[in-house]
Amino acid sequence: MSLSTVQAPGATTRGALDPESAEFADLLQQLSEEFAATAAHYDRHSEFPHANLRRLHEHGLLALTVPRALGGSEATLAQARRVIGAVARGEPSTALVLVMQYLQHSRLQQNQAWPLHLRQQLAREAVAQGALINALRVEPELGTPARGGLPATVAQRVDNGWLLSGRKIYSTGIPGLTWLAVWARSDEPEPRVGTWLVHRDSPGIRIEETWDHLGMRATGSHDVIFDQVWVPLEQAVDIQPADVPRPSELDSKGVLWLAVLLSAIYDGVARAARDWLLGWLAQRTPANLGAPLSSLPRFQELIGRIDALLLSNRVLLDAAAEGRIAPGEATQVKYLVTSNAISAVELGLEAIGNPALARGNPIERHYRDVLCSRIHTPQNDAILGAVGRAAFALPSRGAQV
Repeated sequence: MSLSTVQAPGATTRGALDPESAEFADLLQQLSEEFAATAAHYDRHSEFPHANLRRLHEHGLLALTVPRALGGSEATLAQARRVIGAVARGEPSTALVLVMQYLQHSRLQQNQAWPLHLRQQLAREAVAQGALINALRVEPELGTPARGGLPATVAQRVDNGWLLSGRKIYSTGIPGLTWLAVWARSDEPEPRVGTWLVHRDSPGIRIEETWDHLGMRATGSHDVIFDQVWVPLEQAVDIQPADVPRPSELDSKGVLWLAVLLSAIYDGVARAARDWLLGWLAQRTPANLGAPLSSLPRFQELIGRIDALLLSNRVLLDAAAEGRIAPGEATQVKYLVTSNAISAVELGLEAIGNPALARGNPIERHYRDVLCSRIHTPQNDAILGAVGRAAFALPSRGAQV
């Protein structure tokens, strides 16, 4: 299938390429190399990669999962995963912002709770302007909503809309977002809970630059404070009574996309670490050896072990993205792929010692970044606990002798 070259009125992006073409592969390789050249700068300064996102918009990649009818490419999961992997190989914080964009737009037009004109507006702005959207859900007291509980962010009903007040943390991409899908509750006697759609330029929004983490330092995941931010009535886009069960904001398709695309980021990081290690071993020639380290069986075996882990990742991600893994097993793919990615980077780190921990060597940054895979929802304990509960819930097949 060819990606659409249709553009919304006013779009500035170039026509998208066929994802199976050599030109598309060349573009992804070019972007990977370009982003890798500045990745250390963004990491060192914890600076948001605006330039990377502009480049992605230039090639129509911010609207990759927008429907063709609205000017996007309507990409499949396999196509989106390929782009995310390439971007992450260059600069993974950019890839994480892009994942959030893809997740929102892959589901937006099917969400009948949102007014049609708003859905279309967000899609067309993504195409024409590169407008970014993300969900702001995590709070200081609540933590992640995936663990349950009501948000402390409150929407107060007024005559002509809502006044939104509260604080969100870990707001990935906030320096570059146009639209904020804010998880909150109403101040009604019987509160409703859901999403209020807020434009980033609305008065009363303030950013506290709190993001100073070990890895993924360029995501701009700062705190966002809402102080009586006015939201039009119709932009309470998906709110329901708090006592209505909402086990997950994602259906099985959403869980699958989340698991595959998040995993693709950290697989990309591990591949970047592997590539650096391969080059370093081929060039490093100790005086007492008189030959590069790559000539030693020990390091040949090391690369073999790393490549075996990455092959496993590729097989798992291909199968999941192409629908050959049951949606109920999608979270296990995330657990396995991210665990393999961490192990692959750790093998290189342990084998070469001090040089791997030097700030001037990319593998040190790759290691800090790949460790961040553990904090994304669903986290490992939730994944494995759910798998275990499901196993015990199956009817007994009799004792095995």
